[in-house]
Amino acid sequence: MSDISNIDIVSEAPDFSMFGLFMQADIVVKSVIIVLILASLYSWNVIVSKILRMRQLKKLEREFEDIFWSGNSFEDLYETLNFNKSDPKSKIFCAAILEWKKSKSQFDQSSNLNLLKDRMQRSMTVIFNKESENVEKNLTFLATAGSTAPFIGLFGTVWGIMNSFKSIAIAQNTNLAVVAPGIAEALFATALGLFVAIPAVVAYNKISNDISKYFISLETFMDEFTTIFFRQLEK
Repeated sequence: MSDISNIDIVSEAPDFSMFGLFMQADIVVKSVIIVLILASLYSWNVIVSKILRMRQLKKLEREFEDIFWSGNSFEDLYETLNFNKSDPKSKIFCAAILEWKKSKSQFDQSSNLNLLKDRMQRSMTVIFNKESENVEKNLTFLATAGSTAPFIGLFGTVWGIMNSFKSIAIAQNTNLAVVAPGIAEALFATALGLFVAIPAVVAYNKISNDISKYFISLETFMDEFTTIFFRQLEK
């Protein structure tokens, strides 16, 4: 008889696996868990894509530097680099040279060099802003996920604890078996919120730092190129 009772107890024991906790949770906690899982998947998609993009940009930057400082004329460099539509530095350089090609017939006198310089800088700035927007696209989601995911998880935690207290009131029993499922669901939501937030915050800080360094490199190149170009033009 005791063996049969033990079998019944084991069969009715709650499932504390992740899937089991999800299936036992009510609609609110399930919604919280689904939102956090989707946020985690999208965060990792952004993280991986940005890491790969930054590696590509660094590789393209090294290739550009080798070509740019090869000693060829600016027109030859334009013909060489104009095909590369994935490298921001190449696009900035080609935009400036294209503006010069369109306007050079109007700027034969040194008095007009400042106007030409302004036009070329505006062309480079437009490309710089567009490329900056493309590189930073979706990056703010990591900051949003990092700051909000713990609170979303906390909401699920509070709701789960409320369910536990309801279970105590209904059963009129403070036995741990009564409140354990609700508490487990609550802690699962908390853990999931942290699982989303921690990688998002770490990745956001790292990627933002890498992007800032890359933008500084672009701005430095724009200044160096402008100086070298007009020094040669004046000669």
